[in-house]
Amino acid sequence: MTLDADSVKQQVEAVYRQESRRILATLIRLLGDFDLAEEALHEAFFIAVERWQRDGVPANPRAWLVSTGRFKAIDVLRRRARFAASREQLIAQAEALEQGEWCDEDVEDDRLRLIFTCCHPALSADAQVPLTLREVCDLTTEEIARAFLSSPSTIAQRIVRAKTKIRDAKIPYQVPSRAELPERLDSVLRVIYLVFNEGYSASLGANLTRDDLTAEAIRLGRLLLELLPDPEVMGLLALMLLHESRRQARVSGNGELVLLDAQDRSCWDPVLIAEGCALVERALATGRFGPYGLQAAIAAVHAESATAEDTDWRQIVGLYDLLLRVVPSAVIELNRAVAVAMRDGPLAGLELVEGILGRGELLDYHLAHSARADFCRRLGRVEQAREAYQRALELTQQAPERRFIERRLEELKGAEGVPRNL
Repeated sequence: MTLDADSVKQQVEAVYRQESRRILATLIRLLGDFDLAEEALHEAFFIAVERWQRDGVPANPRAWLVSTGRFKAIDVLRRRARFAASREQLIAQAEALEQGEWCDEDVEDDRLRLIFTCCHPALSADAQVPLTLREVCDLTTEEIARAFLSSPSTIAQRIVRAKTKIRDAKIPYQVPSRAELPERLDSVLRVIYLVFNEGYSASLGANLTRDDLTAEAIRLGRLLLELLPDPEVMGLLALMLLHESRRQARVSGNGELVLLDAQDRSCWDPVLIAEGCALVERALATGRFGPYGLQAAIAAVHAESATAEDTDWRQIVGLYDLLLRVVPSAVIELNRAVAVAMRDGPLAGLELVEGILGRGELLDYHLAHSARADFCRRLGRVEQAREAYQRALELTQQAPERRFIERRLEELKGAEGVPRNL
């Protein structure tokens, strides 16, 4: 029976959104080649549009697509063998693939294997994270570039070089041994957190959040915690859970951005908050204060505050002080400046932000200019606020954030000379 073409296409697209990264990870494991796996992935989905319309959607679409992609790769290798100087090697590779077995139960671990492959120490540090974000999570080079405050062409070059290195150095596709795990952990944690951040606050597009990415990052965090109960793994998972607990309240019913102090806290997820706070306590009880554990502790202070007015900003500033000693960073300085402004007033925050910008740091980071604009607005410095909001608008590609800034600019019209409460 032939199914409706549009209906099948929609189902194929849904499977692609939900499963393509898992399928790609498994194909990379089976084929041992990133480019061949990507080609096989797209061939499999192309074939699915026709076959599923004719035969119906299989009971296990993911397994069907992996098998189809695998056999298409075998065909590609045999075609290449006809013309390649390394004919015997390609034929042997195709025969090994044809005879090899694979189990669908292994698929869930393949993405974790792929992360560790992408974060192998043989790869340069500046290539590990972009490669993982591209191959594991399907972020575009533009999205990755935004996360790194870099250019798409630079990110693309890093990814190509990393894939070439993996192929030429025959980097193994496996989770490292328990003895090797600690030294490989930092890059993996950084990858997972960047994935979460892109989902929690998308760098561009019509929507503020991408639920698929936050869910995937949390899933990977749980997998990693099972593999290695390290305090920083606990801290990262706690941090993601506590942020995720607020996600529904960050967006209004019509898709507009809602700042933390204006959020309806009854919409915060108490189950995620409880789990996150428990993980923070476990992580800090070890006496090891890493960046993720400290950021999670800051998030826990917010999560446990019944109202915005109840927030213990003194404690938050103290945690930022400790965090800056552990990992000096202009972005952390910016976040601390916001906390200082809440504790000591907008003038104190403004002086700190202008100091950061005056050093030439975060000049292309829209949140730095947004913070400066907000402090100036609260101080009644309308022209400076307008200028800073305009610069933030120029740097922002995320639609709800742009609308929020545009509303602020609209509010400033005619506000010159109006006194402000400090």
